[in-house]
Amino acid sequence: MDKRVIPLLDVRQAPQALRARVPAHTVAPTGLLLDRLGRPLTDLRISVTDRFNFRCSYCMPKEVFDKDYPYLPHRDLLSFEEITRVARLFAAHGVRKLRLTGGEPLLRKNIENLVEQLAQLRTVDGQPLDLTLTTNGSLLARKAQALKAAGLQRVTVSLDGLDDAVFRRMNDVDFPVERVLEGLAAAREAGLGPIKVNMVVKRGTNEHEILPMARYFRGSGVVLRFIEYMDVGATNGWRMDEVLPSADVVRRIDQEFPLVPLEATAPGETAQRWAYADADGRPDPALGEIGVISSVTQAFCHDCSRARLSTEGQLYLCLFASGGHDLRPLLREGASDADIASAIGHIWQGRADRYSELRSERGPDSAAAPGARRVEMSYIGG
Repeated sequence: MDKRVIPLLDVRQAPQALRARVPAHTVAPTGLLLDRLGRPLTDLRISVTDRFNFRCSYCMPKEVFDKDYPYLPHRDLLSFEEITRVARLFAAHGVRKLRLTGGEPLLRKNIENLVEQLAQLRTVDGQPLDLTLTTNGSLLARKAQALKAAGLQRVTVSLDGLDDAVFRRMNDVDFPVERVLEGLAAAREAGLGPIKVNMVVKRGTNEHEILPMARYFRGSGVVLRFIEYMDVGATNGWRMDEVLPSADVVRRIDQEFPLVPLEATAPGETAQRWAYADADGRPDPALGEIGVISSVTQAFCHDCSRARLSTEGQLYLCLFASGGHDLRPLLREGASDADIASAIGHIWQGRADRYSELRSERGPDSAAAPGARRVEMSYIGG
C-alpha cells in the first residue's frame, strides 16, 4: 500500500521569498558574474506558466493539483515584454542560454510571440542566445512550425516510456504516447534540433522502459537522456528507494548496446554523455548518444551556472531552493535597467547554494534548513 502523506498547501510560493532590492553598491553588468563559489551565471530557465495539462506523480500529483486548484491570475504573470526585459539584463551579465519551461510552456497563449522577442536578444559578444524550450510534447505537433518560424532553435521533450499503458498511468490524464511521438516528428520536420528526449526513471514504475526507449531512439538523431527521480518540492512523496542510479541505467544499456564515454560539450553541463559504439569500440555518430542526469547520486553543484525565473517574477538560484527573490516589483514600479541589473548581480554574487552536494554528504533529509519547504518543479521547471 502507498502510504505517502501529501501536504495540501499552496506549492507555488516558497515561504522565504524576498523582495529583490537595488543594492547600495552598484553591480554593473560586465559579461561575467560570479557567485560566492566562483560559478558564472550563463543559463536562465524561464517558467512562462504555472499551468500543466499532465498530472505526473513526480511533479504535479492530482492529490494536490486537482480540478479546483487555483492557478495564478493572468495579471500576476510576467508579460512577454517583462520577460524579454529581464532576459536582456541577464544576457548583459553573461547568460548565453535561455530555456522556456513551465508548467507546460505551450499552454501559454501566443508563446511564439515571446520566442520572437527573445530571438532578437544577443550575448555580450553579439551572438544570438541559445534559445530552447522544454515541453511534454502534447501540443508540439500543432506548434512546432510556428515556434521554429519565430526563432526557437531546439526542443526537449519529456517522455517517460513508450508503452502506452505505462505512459498513460504516469501522466495520469490518460494521454496517449502516440500524440507525443507525433509532436516529436513535427519538431524534426520543422528543424527544431537537435531534439532531446528526457525520461525520468522511477524504480518500480517505468524502469522496464529503459531499453525500449534506447532501442527506439538509437540512430534516430534524437538524444535520449535519463534523469534520476529527484526530491524536488514537497508533494511528490519522494523516497530514496525509488531512485534508480544512473550508473545502473548505463550498465543496462551497455549490456545490449556497448557505450563509450564522451567529454562534456560545455562547462556546467548537467548530463554525462555516452556514445553508442561501432564494431571497433569507437563512437559511432550515426548511432548517436545518450545522456544521464544524476543529480541524486552524483551531484554537480560545483559547476552549476543556472538561475530560474518563475512565471510571476521570482528568481530562484537552485532547483531545490526554499525561497526566491521577487523581481516583479522592480519591473512594475519604475526601476531602471541599471537598477534591475544591479539587483540581479547582487543576488547572484551572494549565491552559495549546493543542495545536492549537501544531500550526498549528510543524507537525503539533512540538506535543507529545518522546516524549510522547497519550491515545486512544476512551478519553476526542471
